Amino acid sequence: MNVVVCVKQIPDPAAPQSFEPTNNLNRSGKLILDEADTYGVEMALQIVDCAGSGEVSVVSMSSAIDLAGVRNALAMGAARAVVASDEGLRGSDALGTAKVLAALIRRLNPDLVLCATESSDGYTGTTPVQLAELLGMPSITFAKSASIENRTVLVERQTESGYDDVSAPLPALVTVTAGVVEPRYASFKGIMSAKSKPIEVLSVADLGLESQVGQVGARQEIVSVATAKARASGEKHVDDGDGAHRVVAFLESIKVL
Repeated sequence: MNVVVCVKQIPDPAAPQSFEPTNNLNRSGKLILDEADTYGVEMALQIVDCAGSGEVSVVSMSSAIDLAGVRNALAMGAARAVVASDEGLRGSDALGTAKVLAALIRRLNPDLVLCATESSDGYTGTTPVQLAELLGMPSITFAKSASIENRTVLVERQTESGYDDVSAPLPALVTVTAGVVEPRYASFKGIMSAKSKPIEVLSVADLGLESQVGQVGARQEIVSVATAKARASGEKHVDDGDGAHRVVAFLESIKVL
């Protein structure tokens, strides 16, 4: 069972964020593994453990100058990484990113591809399903659990009212809901072994995607960035014995009652 996990290196959320003149997020500082992707890595490791054979690989589109986030996935237990790193990737939109990841994944010929539902610094939520379409794979989104049985992936798909049991033949792509598993911490042994695990770095030319990605291939453009409006503070009332009536009146005013 060979599983590929798409991971993303993002600017450390704890550090101040800034934007480039092109309105793209400044990624020149410290990069870390997106927490949303740790759940996919953990689920992949569990699936391979249950299968009894195979390995987990990670793919990413990121600067090769700082691969600390990718190495974190290797320290968790992934066996190898393939990274697309090229100045020509700057300004890629969601579809361009999907094209790059698809090209990386095809090199690994996996049985299963796992992704987060969306990245913590982009929040488009469209890349995984675009990726599945490019790979010609069925996709199942918002998985709270996944298992393999007779070349079929069985998924409990999270919904507002519970979950649905969904299945798809392999190879398939599944997006993993954050918080559904407890990602393992990288041990000291894992951190040391990650230093010797292979990381293949490829350019746009290596992938044959010239003129299809980056700003030249983007169909979306960020025209401006603005600070979100601060929420107004709520009303405060001292309960003088009529608190229940105030609550009922408020619920009626917003047509809940």
